[in-house]
Amino acid sequence: MDFFTIGKLARQAGVNIETVRYYERIGLLPEPERNESGYRQYSEEYSQQLKFVKNAQRLGFSLKQVKELLSLKVIPGYSCADVKKKAEQKIEEIEAKITELKRIKAALIELSGKCDVNLPARECRILEVLSKS
Repeated sequence: MDFFTIGKLARQAGVNIETVRYYERIGLLPEPERNESGYRQYSEEYSQQLKFVKNAQRLGFSLKQVKELLSLKVIPGYSCADVKKKAEQKIEEIEAKITELKRIKAALIELSGKCDVNLPARECRILEVLSKS
């Protein structure tokens, strides 16, 4: 089996070395074997798992959620229905965020519309509203 260094693993996944070490500390990646000199030895399996983590993050999953997805993958007894449930929960979270972002956008549009660009900043309606509780 071919092994590679932490640097090569990090480059393949597009992360830095400290990210790899962090993922090991929090259990997203298992502790790798070490060679006689004590250097970590990573196999292709580590690269695949690291890519899984990064791809899940790109879809909006938190590291905690990624860890849950990984456990579904390796612990016997789970099915695709369990994975689908996690994906549907993430969709619900995203929909809630979209709703909140739309509310924020509407509030900013309203504030922006009240702005008199000819006034000095200290008299700006936007800053005035932001200063109130």
